[in-house]
Amino acid sequence: MKYPFLLLVLFSTLGLQGQKLTAFKIYNENGKKVTFKKMVKDLAKQEIVLFGELHNNPIAHWIQLELIKELDKKRDLTLGAEMLETDNQSQLNQYLAQEIDQSGLDSLARLWNNYHTDYKPLVDFAKENKITFVATNVPRRYARMVYRKGFEVLDSLPSIEKQFIAPLPISYDPDLPGYKKMMKMMRGHSNPNFPKAQAIKDATMAHFILKNYEHPNLFIHFNGAYHSDYYEGIFWYLIKLNKALKIKTISTVMQEDVNKLEQEYKKKASYVLVVDEDMTTTY
Repeated sequence: MKYPFLLLVLFSTLGLQGQKLTAFKIYNENGKKVTFKKMVKDLAKQEIVLFGELHNNPIAHWIQLELIKELDKKRDLTLGAEMLETDNQSQLNQYLAQEIDQSGLDSLARLWNNYHTDYKPLVDFAKENKITFVATNVPRRYARMVYRKGFEVLDSLPSIEKQFIAPLPISYDPDLPGYKKMMKMMRGHSNPNFPKAQAIKDATMAHFILKNYEHPNLFIHFNGAYHSDYYEGIFWYLIKLNKALKIKTISTVMQEDVNKLEQEYKKKASYVLVVDEDMTTTY
């Protein structure tokens, strides 16, 4: 047979074209597929959006960037993130105002190890478009204190340090399913303060979101999915502070088959970003 190599290439190409490689799909809370465009249209009508990510998921980070690009065309935005802590707000502001460069921010702020690959694009978009970016997470030293000694340890902090956390006393419901699940995860190493350390983060993020929310802006907040899944965590604290808020949530999950939302993920969030479980990670 003539040209066997060319025929092999042709058949291989046809085979690849027949395979539909799909990296992700988006679903509403009831498991119905929605387009990115439709989700954007809905989110543009809200006051606050909580984007729950998997921290090392490149698709989630890409969607975050594309989302703020599209929403910025429709609304004035305010951005915020768990990945930046409240006592680093001044350094972040300096960077946004171009008073320091990236190396300055690197040396002055406590940045996550994956900041440059996963969060710098979001912060740089804010800088380029003169958008406020809020550091919302409690400084980790205070979360560690709560883990060791409970909420009461925060009472002894000087006033200058209390400005970096949610107002005391912290509201806390240990019966919220998410916090109860955290206790089960500890098993033999159970520490009743473990979910409280999570709660101080949730409460502080909610506090600084509302402190910096200005109508008619749309506040988009980036956080680990566990902080807002099933309308708990940050969402619970936001609604407790203001029941009238219009809030939508996004969660990120991994599945072997992205073409149907698994039952356990329904009602997890207003929108669920389903990523192929073979997707590579950023770390």
